Amino acid sequence: MKTQKNLWAALAVTFILTACSTSVERIDAQEQIDLSGAWNDTDSQLVAREMIDDSLSRPWIVQFVTQTGKDPAVIVGSVKNLSHEHINTNTFVANMERELINSGKVQFVASAVARQEVRAERGDQDLNATAESRNVARQEYGADFMMQGQINTIIDMEGKTQVRYYQVNLELISIKDNRKVWVGEKKIKKLVRNSRLRQ
Repeated sequence: MKTQKNLWAALAVTFILTACSTSVERIDAQEQIDLSGAWNDTDSQLVAREMIDDSLSRPWIVQFVTQTGKDPAVIVGSVKNLSHEHINTNTFVANMERELINSGKVQFVASAVARQEVRAERGDQDLNATAESRNVARQEYGADFMMQGQINTIIDMEGKTQVRYYQVNLELISIKDNRKVWVGEKKIKKLVRNSRLRQ
């Protein structure tokens, strides 16, 4: 009788440990997975790729190259999250930067934060590096255009069913004279059933 109780106890402990254990499976980072219906990595990558492709196919870039004889230098500024949900705009900005750089059609200037760190390094080199290896100040490449934008959402909900509408607006502004040379818009609409997301 005592042996049987010990057996059941061991089985119960095994069951509890199995039920509480964490399961991890490595998957392809490019695989599209939608769990909640909220903005996710797939949305960020697709929107960045489509909008940068659109911006680089418009007349402004040909006009700039024709007028100046050089590729435009671009910097990505802020992208504001005006949506109902938390969206990490840093990853979206990083996706846009990657698409711009890899296009080979523009020169790309580092962000304001990155430039400050590089300037501090140049200042350190000015004091400590050999004359042959030193990078001097005032040799920076100035950007010709800045890309800015915002992400908005509209949520329509009935019971546990939601329609989640995302609208991403970007614009490219000439730093020289504040002209908007390109305005882009990308819309995503998702029908989410059994949603636990709040409006």
